[in-house]
Amino acid sequence: MRAYRLLLVDDDTQLTEMLAEYLQPEGMIVTAEGSGTGGLRRAQQDEYDLIILDVMLPGLTGFDVLRRLREGGVQSPILMLTARGDDVDRIVGLEMGADDYLPKPFNPRELLARIKAILRRARDAGPDDATEFSVGPYSAHIKRREISVNGDALKLTNAEFTILVTLMQSAGEVVSRDALTRTALGRQLLPDDRSLDTHISNLRKKLHSGSAAESPIRSVRGSGYVLIPERG
Repeated sequence: MRAYRLLLVDDDTQLTEMLAEYLQPEGMIVTAEGSGTGGLRRAQQDEYDLIILDVMLPGLTGFDVLRRLREGGVQSPILMLTARGDDVDRIVGLEMGADDYLPKPFNPRELLARIKAILRRARDAGPDDATEFSVGPYSAHIKRREISVNGDALKLTNAEFTILVTLMQSAGEVVSRDALTRTALGRQLLPDDRSLDTHISNLRKKLHSGSAAESPIRSVRGSGYVLIPERG
């Protein structure tokens, strides 16, 4: 079994020690940092399969670390730990490039499920028989995890990449919100969960500078989303 390298940035040493011990039998090697500054330095120096990043940190906040990592080109999946009930933190984190979030306090089993879903999504980039394909002006290279528009590469998070590939594979057809959530986030769509909608909003901004109505990703009320590609 492959060992996955995880960076856990949280100033709660009791929590980080417990999680390191809990995740080790699952084939995960956890490196813990107790400050935003230390976490940023680690993430910039080494490669990790997943970064778990608390919002409230001494020194740099989790948002500061997230922004600097994404601006610096670090593409490792990032799972944000947020305060329970704080929807603003969740939305801001997703808009800044986080792949998913988990509110504190949490059950370690729920964290493990989220970790496995993110790692599986990064590993299973797409179908074996379509490593490279195009739809209108959009070209996807699954193995390189790249999507370009008229030859210009898009800067996407792992979740955004998976959502766009899924919509490209069903171009012109509605994909339900539940199906997109399961594919992109690796979990069931929950009531009042706006994660998918935030990812879609980010994608729309990257694909089209106009209004949502002019975006190639259209929402179908009560059903889901559909990609209607422009002509290249």
